[in-house]
Amino acid sequence: MGASDVEDLTIEYTEDGQLITRQLDKIVLTKGAWSTIIFRYQDWDRRKQEYGPEKYSIRRYQKRNGEYMPKSKFNISSRDQAQKIVAALQTWLNEPEAPREAD
Repeated sequence: MGASDVEDLTIEYTEDGQLITRQLDKIVLTKGAWSTIIFRYQDWDRRKQEYGPEKYSIRRYQKRNGEYMPKSKFNISSRDQAQKIVAALQTWLNEPEAPREAD
């Protein structure tokens, strides 16, 4: 479902009165016609009747006709995977920026 303001975008999802995806937090990484948000969330485990481990999702939205519509997403399935992504980015950010080559 779209929203007209990037701050109103959420990952929460309810089905039959049960909150299936519970948003814990979000950070807006970029705003504009194309916006990027990272969400921290948990999914409801029907078998255990409790929320599962934290997950993370990076989502891109495009604003068209006054509403943000989802365009792409990348789900980070665990804290371990999130830590590996952070470590990889930190390694690259500690290196000098690669030279820009002319076409």
